[in-house]
Order: sequence, then structure tokens, then C-alpha cells
Amino acid sequence: MLKKSNKINKLNEKYKCYILKAGQTKTTIYLGGNDRCGQQNKCLDSVKKSMFPSSSILGRPPYKRGTSSDFQIPLNLAPALFSQQQLIESECNSRNSNFHSVPLNALSCFPSVSSSHNWNHVNHTSPQASAVPTTSQGRKRRSGEHCPFDIKRQRFQSPLPQAAVATAASSPAAATHSVVHLQSEGRSCAPAFSAASSPQTPKPSGCVPPLRGSPYPELIDSPIPTAKDKLSQQILQLFQTCQQQSDDLEKKELCRAELQREIQRLFPQSRVYLAGSSLNGFGSRSSDADLCLVVQEGPADQRTNAIYILSLVQQLFYRLSYIERPRLIRAKVPILKFRDKVSGVEFDLNVNNVVGIRNTFLLRTYAFIENRVRPLILVVKKWARHHGINDASRGTLSSYSLVLMVLHYLQTLPEPVVPCLQKEYPECFNSAMQLHLVHEGPRNVPQYHSKNQSTIGDLLLGFLKYYATVFNWDKYMISVREAKALPKPGNNEWKNKFICVEEPFDGTNTARAVHEKMKFDGIKTEFMESWQQLQIRKDLNAILPVRATIQKR
Repeated sequence: MLKKSNKINKLNEKYKCYILKAGQTKTTIYLGGNDRCGQQNKCLDSVKKSMFPSSSILGRPPYKRGTSSDFQIPLNLAPALFSQQQLIESECNSRNSNFHSVPLNALSCFPSVSSSHNWNHVNHTSPQASAVPTTSQGRKRRSGEHCPFDIKRQRFQSPLPQAAVATAASSPAAATHSVVHLQSEGRSCAPAFSAASSPQTPKPSGCVPPLRGSPYPELIDSPIPTAKDKLSQQILQLFQTCQQQSDDLEKKELCRAELQREIQRLFPQSRVYLAGSSLNGFGSRSSDADLCLVVQEGPADQRTNAIYILSLVQQLFYRLSYIERPRLIRAKVPILKFRDKVSGVEFDLNVNNVVGIRNTFLLRTYAFIENRVRPLILVVKKWARHHGINDASRGTLSSYSLVLMVLHYLQTLPEPVVPCLQKEYPECFNSAMQLHLVHEGPRNVPQYHSKNQSTIGDLLLGFLKYYATVFNWDKYMISVREAKALPKPGNNEWKNKFICVEEPFDGTNTARAVHEKMKFDGIKTEFMESWQQLQIRKDLNAILPVRATIQKR
């Protein structure tokens, strides 16, 4: 634990170093709320002027008001400097800030928050605590004292006060009636009690590692299948070396927490979610990180609103010294691409594309429901990248489409390796489920015991053969939701498309980037040639240089 804490401190020191560089001062700055060193007041003004030259505190609004009437960008948000302790706590707070227990319908449509918007929080304070004076009278508050802002002072992941936990554990009815009233919509929402909130709650018995059961999900090791043949051994070696490690996830999470605080200056009630391969179990050490900025409940107009929001965020990122190359990509789902200098990770940020959060936890369940799935998908992604058919921006297959193609193949074998989760557990993957509950949905899905005893090498060979010789690209589309190949619909989304892969939640075509026949023919050729070579040699090096791939990770 001490070793991990030192590693996180070093990362946070890098973020602090960028802040101090922006300040252009050698004087030590103490930013903690209880510091008594007397140097804070001396340097704070100069740091604000150098770090925030356009701050409203200095007499100029940070951004011009947009012309769209749908958006009201706050012009008087004061810049906030964060203490080292707050930065360290971001690591501990990651789960609950990323998947909090506040429903998204509590978010205002867009960023402005009026003073009349009052929240009636549940009173978790025990009767004994209410007798303690709530004012500190100019001194440091003792640990036994409580104040009206105790909920705000708590860490995100800290458990509820003991009296409230005992009440919830002893009386489920009392927990059910503890609600947060949403004045703006006249509705109420009962808070969700997670496994980490109470020691009395049993741990989930499902196959998927829980997000709240450990500091980071990837710290929980899943069993690795045994391999006796050479091809399977090569695949497992590649997987064990290249799979995402816990420190890779920590770096992404720390940056996410930093960016959420920065973005909340523009959109105070927004949330930034980590999604994609970073959480779904199929990430490698070199994987990019996908972020979803949620500013409202429900979808946003990706052609207008999303681009407008991302342009504001892009201007904000230009001012952050630890972010480089923020580029706005105007695709069907526009994204803001940028690189974090501290971690070296490339990020893709979208706005309100919440289907990406839903499919993250669907894929995460598939990843851990059978121990051959993760190694197989990782080697397929490495193979496709090596052969130049894994880049949607260049008209080939996205990683998401490749994952769905592998899952479809495993579902349609005579003895399936994985089941159809959306058919067998529809309540766990309901597309209408509120976003703050999505991560809880699959926690009790049990391990799948397949009768198919094929080795990972055999499954890789069968995957290549299936798409090289068996699957009919002209007539069918790939559906993981139905666990079978469906006839192509006749609408514009699917008509005249070379490759059709159904998105499990919104039904769109995830392979729509393959719109040129030359690219499609190239993809089919790679499947055919790789299958023929691997069938003859039974050596992974025949289709993918293992040593060079391991070095790249």
C-alpha cells in the first residue's frame, strides 16, 4: 500500500509541477485549507494572474457568451486552486466520482445553476451528532464535530456515518424511504447502497470484478486458461505482457479526475466518465482512453450542441499546461483528441454519448464471464492493427467493431463459448436503466461454464476462417444482441454498406467507416491470407511478430 501511495504521490507532484510552472514563481505555495504558513496570501494573486490571465476575477470574462439560446455559459466562475491533499484524494475518490449515486435527471439541462436550486439532502447525521455545536468558532474543527456541510466534506468513497449505515442495514424500509427530492422535476430518487458502503452487505457473487470493491477494477486478477499447444502459449504470453496494468489505469483515472474539476468550471454539474477499453477489460498498455462528458440527461445533438460544447472545452484545454494538442474531430460523434503530458496517454472526449458507457459494462461482463475471451480479443486487436485494418479514421474497422465480431463468432459456435447476455439477463442490461446504476447491473451475472473445450489457438484459427469463408457479408449483419447473423435491413443505415455490425443498445452500424470497396476487399484479403498461413504453420509469428508486438505493448 505504501509503495502504491508513493507512486500516486509522484504522479500528483507532476501535476503540481505544471501548476507551479504556470505560476512562474519560486516561492513555495501552500494551498491547503488549514495551512498556517502565511505564504499563501503572499503568492496567490501572482499565481492567479499568471495561470488565469482571462479570469473574471481580474475583470475579464473567461469566455464570450455563445450565440445559441440553448446554452448559458457561466461568466463569473472563479478559478480554484487545489491542495496536494485534494489531488491525492482524487485517486481514492475515483469510483464514486466516476459512477456516483446521483441520478442524471438531477443534472440541469446546461451549466448555469441558479441560487434557488436547493437540494434537500438526506439527513445522515446521527442524533448524538446533532447535539454537537456546528460552528468551529475560528478554530480547527475537531473530528467529533459536525457541520451543515459534512456531506460535502466527506470523501466520495467514504462510508456513510455509522448511525445511517446501521439504520440502513437493520431496516431496509428506512433505506427505501430515504430519498433525495428533485425540486426541478418534482420527483424523488432513493439512494443506492453499494457493497462498499456497508460492511454488512455481502460481496457480489458474479464473475465481473466490482468497481467499488477495490481501488481499481484491474487489480483483481482473473484466472488465465492453461495452454498446452504452442499457438495458445504464444497468445497467452502476448496477453499477459500487453494487457492493461493497474498503474496504467491509475494514470488515466488521475487525469480524468483533474479534467473533471477543470471542466466543472464551465459546466458545474457535469461529470466526466472513463469508458471504452480502459474499463471493459480489453485494454492494452498502449490503449488510448475514452472519456464521456455528460452535461444533461438524455442525448445531445451531436451536430450542433456537442460541437459547441467541445469547442468551449478545447479553449479551456489550451490554457492547461499539462494538456497538449487538443484537436476537435467533427465526425458523426464528434470528439476532442488530446494528450496528457504527465501520463503520456492519448484521450478521446465525447459529449453525452452515453451508449458508450452502457456498452462498456456489457463488454466488461463478456470479458470476465469466460476466461478465454480476453486473450483472444487482445490478440485479434493486435493482429488487425499490425495488418492495417484497425483504424476507423482511415476507413477500416474500429476496435469496438472487432470486439463485437469476436463475440458474435463465440456466440454462434455449435457449442457457444459465451452466452447472449442481453437475452439471458435483460434486466441487467436494460437500455432504459439510469446511468448511475449501469455499473451495478451485471454484478451478479455468474460465470459461464461452456461445454466448448477448444483451445485459444483453435478459437483464433476458427475466427479467421469464419469471416474469411463462412460469413456472408452481402446479406447479413452481425448481432451480439441476438447472438446470430440477421438479414440486413433495407434502410439507409445499412443499405449498400460493406460491413454491418449492430451496436447492441442503439442499433446503429459500428462499422459504417468501411465505406470504400477497396478497403473492404483489403479486410477480406487479410482474413483469408492470415487464416491460410496460420492453418499451415500453427505459429502466431506467421501472422503477427510476437516479439516486436510485445516490445510495443
